[in-house]
Amino acid sequence: MAYTCIMVQISKRRPRSPVQAAKVDRPIDGLLNPALFRALSDPTRLRLLACLAKCARPCSVGEVAECCSVDLSVVSRHLGELARAGLLESTKQGRTVSYRVRFAEVAGVFRALADALEECCPEACGCECAGGGCGPKKR
Repeated sequence: MAYTCIMVQISKRRPRSPVQAAKVDRPIDGLLNPALFRALSDPTRLRLLACLAKCARPCSVGEVAECCSVDLSVVSRHLGELARAGLLESTKQGRTVSYRVRFAEVAGVFRALADALEECCPEACGCECAGGGCGPKKR
């Protein structure tokens, strides 16, 4: 007795217009956080975040201010914005406020966003989304 295996690919029906797409609820909708992207849109905040990430330890506002030529109060305001966006965690001891990067949480957010973008990627986009990485097809 011989068996024949027939594989059927079930494709998700995709919206055909932006109006239809806006009505569909997908994971990407909850991951595109305006506060996160607003916090990342400033070059000074990006430099401060990179500085803290490379230090890989909690740093005081004064320590962080040494890595750029910005006034201490401006650095403090920028670090607060990054903390409100969920990128940094702050601790206070006396009058000293220290910040550290929330590595696991930030990586998780970007990983989930990448997964949600790949889920939206159509099969005909010319990339290898289904293979785990969205990029040009390798020849």
